[in-house]
Amino acid sequence: MSNPKHTLFWMTLFLAVVVVVCALIHAPLTTAFMANWVFNLLIVCVLIIGIALTYRQVFILFPELRWIAQFRTGNAGLSVLQEPRLLKPLAKQLGDEYKRDRFTLSTLSLRTVLDGIHSRMDEQREITRYFISLLIFLGLLGTFWGLLGTINAVGEVITNLNMDQGDFGVVFADLQAGLQTPLQGMGTAFSSSLLGLGGSLILGFMDIQAGHAQNRFYDGLEEWLTSVTNLVDTVEDHGQQIG
Repeated sequence: MSNPKHTLFWMTLFLAVVVVVCALIHAPLTTAFMANWVFNLLIVCVLIIGIALTYRQVFILFPELRWIAQFRTGNAGLSVLQEPRLLKPLAKQLGDEYKRDRFTLSTLSLRTVLDGIHSRMDEQREITRYFISLLIFLGLLGTFWGLLGTINAVGEVITNLNMDQGDFGVVFADLQAGLQTPLQGMGTAFSSSLLGLGGSLILGFMDIQAGHAQNRFYDGLEEWLTSVTNLVDTVEDHGQQIG
């Protein structure tokens, strides 16, 4: 089975590149973030939680691999102290036989075990997919929130604009001062869109890498169990033919 450490390396390398790029353009990013720091801080927190969940999807594979390694040693004196999480359907199916050197698994049991493990992996990935959609939603929500504030502010500026004054310099100064609020709303709209969509791209790449690690783990497990199951079925069928 493949080693998830390679996936962790690429995930960490990607995050390092993102951090370096953000450090190089920290001035405009800081300006965009401070346009509405409360809303943008929420987006950043969702991104950090999503990244932690993707790392968790990879780290959870290491105990499962150790469990398989202990099982495949065939050492009767080797006991598994902690029951696996993803491979719990397999552990339940085998019962106490996972401490023995050999085991038998029917084709129907194999499919049941693999379906149970696959559903557990899908449950974990659904959480990160939700966080990706949440980042896009927060970005769009901030966009519409900022545009709504811009429209209301522009309406107030037009309503309060007094063209009856003879001094157009004063009118222009009032117009310039009134446009500060609409510009702040536009800053909120564009900054939230920037952070939301950028965060979804980052988390999307992390989710893809975590998914690749889980798929490789599942494929290796399926190949191993399928080979063992076919071998057992062949031996049983051969014994029946001889009898």
